[in-house]
Amino acid sequence: MKTSLFQLSITIFVLLTVIILPQASMGQAGSDSEKNKTSETTGPKRFWQASLPGGSYIVALDRITSISQHSYLIDGNISVTEVVIDTSGNSLARFYYLEPVAQNASNLGAQLSQRGQDLLNKVGQRTGIDTNSTVIKQYPSTTHAKTVEFHITNVSTLDALLNSARAAWINGKGKKFVIDTGR
Repeated sequence: MKTSLFQLSITIFVLLTVIILPQASMGQAGSDSEKNKTSETTGPKRFWQASLPGGSYIVALDRITSISQHSYLIDGNISVTEVVIDTSGNSLARFYYLEPVAQNASNLGAQLSQRGQDLLNKVGQRTGIDTNSTVIKQYPSTTHAKTVEFHITNVSTLDALLNSARAAWINGKGKKFVIDTGR
């Protein structure tokens, strides 16, 4: 009995580590109730620009060489959906949405993930750091030279950003894309 209780305790600890720690380290808020409002207006000619909670980005449309979207897993427990705007200049822009894989695996996982997010939000309130838009880097393993990075808080906002950048580039018409978090 003690062995199975010990194994259950280890299993719960591992589950919490897999679900909450990635959540805490990334500051992810992706619930549908927290969707950001986006808007798109005509922008300066020949430019696409984005105003985001973590900063701003502007690029000349004729300097864009590719726009891509792809998804991948990090260490088997974090799902990343990423939009990359590559340019003929010295840098590229990455806009990404992160989600623990276990968040969609079970109701328990989702509940634990939400609890981790709630705790993270309290830490953010105490420290004054916006945990929903702050990009977290761990030098040197996650530092990308000549890369501009933005953390997007939900996948529908990331899709809207992709559609805006792609339409501006294909049509050659300047656009300004804005994410309003309501804060």
